[in-house]
Amino acid sequence: MPRSPAVPRTPAPTALAASTSTPTPVPAPAGGQAAARRNGSARRTELAAFLRSRRARITPEDVGMPPGLRRRTPGLRREEVAQLAGVGVTWYTWLEQGRPINASVQVLDAVARVLHLDATEREHLYRLAGIPFVSEPDSDAEVVGEEAQGVLDSLNPLPAAIYNARYDVRATNATYRTLWPLTSVVARWERNVLYKLFTVPECCLTFVNSAEELPWMVAQVRRSYGRHVGEPAWESFIALLVKESPTFAQLWASGDVAAPGKRLKSFRHEGIGVINMTSMSLSIDGMAEHRFVVHTPATEEDRLRIERLRQIEDPIVGCSYHGRPLSVIMAERAAAAAVADCDA
Repeated sequence: MPRSPAVPRTPAPTALAASTSTPTPVPAPAGGQAAARRNGSARRTELAAFLRSRRARITPEDVGMPPGLRRRTPGLRREEVAQLAGVGVTWYTWLEQGRPINASVQVLDAVARVLHLDATEREHLYRLAGIPFVSEPDSDAEVVGEEAQGVLDSLNPLPAAIYNARYDVRATNATYRTLWPLTSVVARWERNVLYKLFTVPECCLTFVNSAEELPWMVAQVRRSYGRHVGEPAWESFIALLVKESPTFAQLWASGDVAAPGKRLKSFRHEGIGVINMTSMSLSIDGMAEHRFVVHTPATEEDRLRIERLRQIEDPIVGCSYHGRPLSVIMAERAAAAAVADCDA
């Protein structure tokens, strides 16, 4: 899933002024541009609906505000989003109404932060707003914030990560990357637990008790999906997995749902053996639908196996037949990226 190279983004004067004053409508196109007008109108309508749906899912408590006594609609009010994002109420109202106004990157970034958009949703927002290029964060801390990353790092040597409701891996600590190294070297759109589990060759699947755990994980995603039916990011994600994995398609068609909880998971690593761990999910204040997932060794022997794995400088990734050193995989990916850049 190639990404266009990031380009410098210059704030639009209209949008910057709009954050503190009355918004300035974008002039309508001259005659002969009816198709452009229709496309722009459809895009603004989609943008307005997207913003309203994102606002509805964020509660005052999610952003550290008191709930209040009377709220006629779910989620935050428009004026609350504007206040938290530091933009004008009139400007944000016009944006949600689908009016033809410009929006700068800085203002959209602030709105995305308040609405707790993940990377896929943020990119969708930019494209609907007519900003085609979105730079990918350089580090996990840029995605989840320094405080959340600090909590992950403090949990070492316990493997820990932050997942969202789709099992996107948003951030990890060093031990998690040791156990599942590809999670941190692939493009961010690939950093999804379900995508990896359902698309890897069966012989390379390190999940020993996958027959019990995968149905539960899909059922958990199905439960979360109920809040996101029709959203492009979710629909494209589900469609991709259904296309790539008949097993996922079968589990998804079952319609089963499940809630997060404490689980026992077993993983096999070449040269180390099976590691049994208990996984625990902890919600994160201020990050809607995100959770810390912490793995604790089930026994002392499991703890020692994790420690031995941490000492391996260049671990083998994959099964005994397909497995290769991590350094080789990373070198191949770097070479492929360099070729792609030259062809672009």
